[in-house]
Amino acid sequence: MSVLRELLQRGVEMGASDVHIKPNAEPIFRVSGDLVKSGFEVLTPEYLAEVIKDIMPPHIIHQYEAEHEADFSLGEQGIGRFRVNVFNSQGVPTIAMRHVKDAIPTFEKLRLPATLSKMAQVERGIILLAGTTGSGKSSTLAAIIGEINRTQRCRIITVEDPIEYMFVDDQSVVTQREVGLDTLNFQNALKHLMRQDPDVILIGEMRDRNSIRTALLAAETGHLVLSTLHAGTSDLAIPRMLDVFPSEEQDQIRLGLAGNMYAVICQRLIPDVQGGVVPAVEIMINTSTVRKLIEKNQLDTLAAAIATGKEDGMQNFNSSVYELIKSGLITEKEGMRFATNPESLRMNLQGIFLDEGSRILAT
Repeated sequence: MSVLRELLQRGVEMGASDVHIKPNAEPIFRVSGDLVKSGFEVLTPEYLAEVIKDIMPPHIIHQYEAEHEADFSLGEQGIGRFRVNVFNSQGVPTIAMRHVKDAIPTFEKLRLPATLSKMAQVERGIILLAGTTGSGKSSTLAAIIGEINRTQRCRIITVEDPIEYMFVDDQSVVTQREVGLDTLNFQNALKHLMRQDPDVILIGEMRDRNSIRTALLAAETGHLVLSTLHAGTSDLAIPRMLDVFPSEEQDQIRLGLAGNMYAVICQRLIPDVQGGVVPAVEIMINTSTVRKLIEKNQLDTLAAAIATGKEDGMQNFNSSVYELIKSGLITEKEGMRFATNPESLRMNLQGIFLDEGSRILAT
């Protein structure tokens, strides 16, 4: 058994979500959100260089040599699949590996709010999964795609960098394309996407103007578009996308988002009482109120609309964390650490609920 294979097997056995390998240092696992020592031998820069040479796909080698960093996927038979990022640090190679579960996760397995299961029934529009790196965005997207695949006859096309979850056709026909392997780059893939007869489109990340424009065009022509975005809260997703465009284009894009956004879902993974993690989930649905606020460029009041939109299926992080504490899934201490407004959460736990959102919307 190779050293890397043995390391990965040990990581999977320990329940590690990530494996971090630095030269001249003991490899580190991330288990339930915490960094823990692997108990493994120190690996030299020379050995890491050989490992990278062995596992890196041929189409990635030139990119790594030119840019000193690259993303790709790795499958180890009998152990699992991994999303791999190789990068240089002080001139020597370093590896970060994310374990991707083989089974497509379900909403129940991920302990997501029941409201999210309705996302798999949406026929058109844009659904964004927001959050920081490692917040479970890809798993939630996979759950939505998996539910569509199990229950609907759709043509699903994904463009990913790299492919994480592997889907097998059920009721739907799923085609997955990996940047660098199946297409030169995101721009090329998105350029031809609409000619491939999709019903549902997954774009790995809203990373530039081209991906946002493609998502808007697809939604406007009756498609469902799923993607991810780095944003700390749901209400920040809209300004984050607008910031990609020059000021003279922002009004047009903002109106396009107002008309075609269906929902923004933002996640934070919180350590639970059993040593695992559970997602706190913020949900912003594009209701008539939210749409009007986006159209009028009153983006700073979107958070208030989320806070007052419970009847429409919306919730903010504080209300999600509150429910997790009350259900006994997480401790109050952890809840305070991940709440957007800890003082407000403390008041809620004392039975005090102030309707600040309605007051803000009324002004």
